[in-house]
Amino acid sequence: MIDNLILGFETALTPENILWCFIGVLMGTIIGLMPGLGSTTGVAILIPLTLALEPVTALIMLAGIYYGAQYGGTITSVLISTPGEAASVVTTLDGYQMARNGRAGAALAISAIGSFVAAIISLALLMALAPPLADLALNFGPVENLAIMILGLVIVVSFAGGSLARGLMMAAVGLLISTVGVATGFSDARFTFGNIDLLGGIPFVEVMIGLFALGEVLYQIRVGAAAPIRTRFRDMVITKSELKRSTGPILRGSGIGFLLGILPGAGSTLASFMSYGIEKKVSRNKHLFGKGAIEGVAAPEAANNAAANANFVPTLALGIPGGGTTAVLLGAFTIYGLQPGPLLFETQPTLVWGLLVSFFIGNVLLLILNLPLAPVFAQMLRIPYGYLYPIILLTSFIGAYSVSNNMFSVVLVLIFGIVGYIMKELDLPVAPLVLGLVLGPLFEKALVQTSALGQGSFGIMLESPISIGILLLAALLAFGPMVFGKLRARRKAAAGAAGTSAGAATGSDTEQDTEQDTESVESK
Repeated sequence: MIDNLILGFETALTPENILWCFIGVLMGTIIGLMPGLGSTTGVAILIPLTLALEPVTALIMLAGIYYGAQYGGTITSVLISTPGEAASVVTTLDGYQMARNGRAGAALAISAIGSFVAAIISLALLMALAPPLADLALNFGPVENLAIMILGLVIVVSFAGGSLARGLMMAAVGLLISTVGVATGFSDARFTFGNIDLLGGIPFVEVMIGLFALGEVLYQIRVGAAAPIRTRFRDMVITKSELKRSTGPILRGSGIGFLLGILPGAGSTLASFMSYGIEKKVSRNKHLFGKGAIEGVAAPEAANNAAANANFVPTLALGIPGGGTTAVLLGAFTIYGLQPGPLLFETQPTLVWGLLVSFFIGNVLLLILNLPLAPVFAQMLRIPYGYLYPIILLTSFIGAYSVSNNMFSVVLVLIFGIVGYIMKELDLPVAPLVLGLVLGPLFEKALVQTSALGQGSFGIMLESPISIGILLLAALLAFGPMVFGKLRARRKAAAGAAGTSAGAATGSDTEQDTEQDTESVESK
């Protein structure tokens, strides 16, 4: 272990590798700022630039783009409510509200710190537990994945805001939208109305840009542009109390992100949503969620970064990509003549450990780059929003078009922008719709596979200990607050009744004492 670490540092700390790592995280941050572009597209576009490099140097740069884009997406999520990455969607819920409250610098700083801490924790786990965790991930089949999807849908309850019914309704709308296209495991097209652009389903990125970016701009135009932030520069720096409040969420988010990241297909987006939902349930400041709670930024940011690192467990140890970006990286491995799998750790120790250690160096570079610049980025909010709107619209439409070089993507952004505006007018929660859209295809795939394995019966889910454990956790999250609330109310009622009885008894004793004193005085 120590020898491997030394080998990794010797490889990653060469001037050439540090330089390309820096270029990777810088380019990743810029790519993340572009709505819709994302790490997957960024890595795919820039692979040709790395063909002249040594494989380990090329992979270090591409990995830098991966987690650099994650942070770049956070910047736009916080400042202008426009997530650059799917995993950053949930950060808009509290990050943007913090920005409107003059705490954009704190939101960006805790995002950088949370991502750094999560990267260190996940890196340590990755280096120590990669082979056994890969074996654990192999035990997750369709049955266990279906249980994970059910757990994810239960999290919708946490995003419902003030009305559970509206939250569930919007989650159902998200699931319905996700059914557009060719059915999983079949060749039938659903709800396409003869449009070939819809055969592949409604793309998540276009929906995300429309709902958040365009919807917000249309709403601000209708209500009148929000006033620019007038907060002083020093007030945008994160405080000690905010750091203290964020410690628990970062640690919990890191754990959740890592566990979900090692599962092929689960990805960073689901990790960030689940981390936010669980944090909202356990936090002492749950009443602040949705209004600018720093815990609502720290937890999902830690989770998506931990998941991004953990995605390399199945990729390196099994040759199975953990998510979209690692699937592209897997292709890069084959271009460089490498074969990911159980033997990679033995046959290419220099490359594997150099790459793993580069995650640490890359996150240090990101922290150095972004932590001092967080208040500077936040200064952008001093610009009148009237000047920002054209920039937001331009980057949104360019980002949407760049996804597939198709005007149909721009049309989708317009449609969902109007939907997002109507939802804001009606005060409907957006997050359940997005979560339903994210989970829909994964849920349907796991549902079809589980049904096939059980020959039409879902009782097979009760034959797997892992599945049973996850379902019990889902039940605890769904019904736990209600049961505990009733128990707490009953305990309070019992305590109140006991207090009343004790008071009555005390009053009775006092009356008796008074009568005895009166009789004593009269006898004297």
